[in-house]
Amino acid sequence: MAYIQASVMTESLLRTVNINAVIPSDKIKMPDQDGQEVKKVKTFKTLYLLHGIFGSQVDWINGTNLQRWAEEKNLAVIMPAGDNRFYVDHPLTHDYYGKFIGEELVRLTRDLFPLSDRKEDTFIAGLSMGGYGALRNGLKYNDTFGCVAALSPADIIDSRGNVLSFMGEKYLEAVFGDLKKARKSDVSLDWLIENQKRTDQKYYLACGLSDPLMKDAEHITEALTKKGYDVTFEKGEGAHEWDFWNRHIKRVIDWLPLGETESGINSGNVL
Repeated sequence: MAYIQASVMTESLLRTVNINAVIPSDKIKMPDQDGQEVKKVKTFKTLYLLHGIFGSQVDWINGTNLQRWAEEKNLAVIMPAGDNRFYVDHPLTHDYYGKFIGEELVRLTRDLFPLSDRKEDTFIAGLSMGGYGALRNGLKYNDTFGCVAALSPADIIDSRGNVLSFMGEKYLEAVFGDLKKARKSDVSLDWLIENQKRTDQKYYLACGLSDPLMKDAEHITEALTKKGYDVTFEKGEGAHEWDFWNRHIKRVIDWLPLGETESGINSGNVL
């Protein structure tokens, strides 16, 4: 597994952005298995994976066993820095985070790495703020992403609880604009789901039983199901924490249409 740290210039944000990537391109056969064949993949299925608030592009590598699990399934993973801006567009400051995630990042990384350009091979997921970002941009850019996964999604605009109140209403207004208007726009998951014309994507949601975001996860699942999407929803022991997300990112990888585990060893193996 090649673990790559890069900075890319982006038109959507008018600056360089840090991204981390795991690309399973360096597999070799075991030295003592002459008959072993290692499948050479020309283009990789790809997961765009978003971090939560206060986080960065290194979180998923530091907090989970993602790299090993992705390697086993020949899955490329792209992890961008999203700051604390919920992966939505901010026209006044030319911070088009949604456009960056849903369009430009996909195009840039396909130019950089041997990634499939097929919708059915392109996925998006995230946790908390990144879970919301995955749902929002998965719905908005439904021609790009075939599968969408959200762990403990922080659906701030349509929240059934007083979520992230510690950030304050002024912060939410700075991110989403007028909150009443936001609920009738493409930053609202309820609005996006209601206004979708196609439902050919698959969705996976998971939330901890002790997580204050459980009501929101249940609501999103119900709304997607009612609209006609193929939805998997799992509850499990845990709260808003890495122990839960580590377990369930493995569940996401197993849920994605990736095929069987591949043989061979690479830079991620330790004997």
